[in-house]
Amino acid sequence: MAAAGSGHVRLLGVSGSLRSDSYNTAVLRTLSERLSGAASLHVFPLHEIPPYNADCDGDRSPTSVRALRVAVHEADGLVLCSPEYNYGMSGVLKNAIDWISRPALQSVLKNKPTLLVSCSPAYTGGARAHAQMRETLSACLARVVARPQVVINHAAEKIIGGRLADSATLAFIDEALGDLTAEILGLRRLAAS
Repeated sequence: MAAAGSGHVRLLGVSGSLRSDSYNTAVLRTLSERLSGAASLHVFPLHEIPPYNADCDGDRSPTSVRALRVAVHEADGLVLCSPEYNYGMSGVLKNAIDWISRPALQSVLKNKPTLLVSCSPAYTGGARAHAQMRETLSACLARVVARPQVVINHAAEKIIGGRLADSATLAFIDEALGDLTAEILGLRRLAAS
């Protein structure tokens, strides 16, 4: 994590979609490009994360899982973006959360400021996936930013050339990123006092 006096905020983006033309990954890439020098967002791909197996957890965790845990630990905050599959978040994202939520109640997710985003071609924008993510991250003791839900509907119309292009949606997400950054900086001030 960055030093308490530092203004730079390091965010880690995780997309719940493995699809090459993923709307969710496109949203994260767009956010990464929009951030100023005061903040940065790195996208961590989940392609190499195997299905969760408690027999392979702890010191026996796969290299890809250890890399994800380190990336989450070193990030000041997370931006998780998921499609909605069958009224819930993607299995890919849930699987990654299962890996990094260990050890229970002491994981790298504990107290980690987190912004949740869902993105879907449907008119609901993945609102049910968003709600499931919030419930799951709360169980992991993550610090989910309290704010109106960031749900992006009609994604096929709003993502052009692999980037989110809808100005109203971008303005809303910029506000959400501001809330996440404010949460992180507020925690830094508390830690420094």
